[in-house]
Amino acid sequence: MLSSCNMFRVVVISGAFLLAACQPKPTLVETKESIQAFGAFVDVTLINVPDKHTQLVLNKIRRDLKYFDFAFHPWKAGPTGRTNQLLEAAGEFTANPSLLPLIEKSQRYSALSQGLFNPAIGHLMQIWGFHDEIPPDQPPPDPADIQAWLDAKPSMDDLVVKGVRIRNSNPAVKLNFGAIAKGYALDVMIKHIQEMGVANAMISAGGVVKCLGQYGNGPWKIGIRHPRSEGEIASLEARDGEAVSTSGDDERFYEFEGQRYHHIIDPRSGYPADQAQSATVIHRDAALADAAATALFVAGPSQWLAIAKAMGIEQAMLIDNNGHILLTRAMQQRLHFEVPNQKYEILDLP
Repeated sequence: MLSSCNMFRVVVISGAFLLAACQPKPTLVETKESIQAFGAFVDVTLINVPDKHTQLVLNKIRRDLKYFDFAFHPWKAGPTGRTNQLLEAAGEFTANPSLLPLIEKSQRYSALSQGLFNPAIGHLMQIWGFHDEIPPDQPPPDPADIQAWLDAKPSMDDLVVKGVRIRNSNPAVKLNFGAIAKGYALDVMIKHIQEMGVANAMISAGGVVKCLGQYGNGPWKIGIRHPRSEGEIASLEARDGEAVSTSGDDERFYEFEGQRYHHIIDPRSGYPADQAQSATVIHRDAALADAAATALFVAGPSQWLAIAKAMGIEQAMLIDNNGHILLTRAMQQRLHFEVPNQKYEILDLP
């Protein structure tokens, strides 16, 4: 299944802020719904949507989620699963048109990230046992199997898209959109409910949240979970149309003989990336934020700034494998740390 989470890393705390005494208290009607999709729960919050319209909006979100969960599953008989079957033979074939925008975005973001975000990694995810909702209960893969995958070098560059036709030059390519599908889905769903007249809403899917409008008379307040303890390490006020995405090594993992293995695989080594605990990105494009959070996590402290700049990310935080907090200057201006006098380092993009 698409990469899922044991816990939500991005948490909606509240949108309500104190108003000046001279301001009237705004009317606030809040509707919340949790919908199972992507191997977890997608949380929806609607603000001041008329009762007669609420179920229409929620039903639209449910239909979208049902389709995305089906369409982007890498192994089941949906568009991505069928595409993966056709990719095994290499050559050229007709793709499902609904998949093409996601493939094209994935190719662009993969190139910008120097391949650190690589949705062609599907077979490697299978080797590790991270292709289903339940974390694997097995030893880590045979190093020979990992090396064989590395030798094949599958990447999004192996696919050439012309219209609805795809040509594949590498049968080792298998698509797994776990690092972008939730963000892409949020972008589409927010657009759909905007078209239905919704002005204020929030949708959270695993480690990605996208906000529309505001909460009452103030912005949405988003909490970022601590990667090594309970609660939030920081919070921020999300603006209209912004997405916040966090990737962390505590999202999905298993332990074997005292060693912990998580699902964010470094395509350069074939093993779980080990230079960071979490990466958080703010951007208006939720698909880009989703992909970039994974890429920065894999990049680690030595490369994350260069990758952030290449991907057009100005607001980002990286917590390295020693727990040190690194912030871009633009991100430092957005965060409120929950621990007083929290230490962090501010870095400028190159």
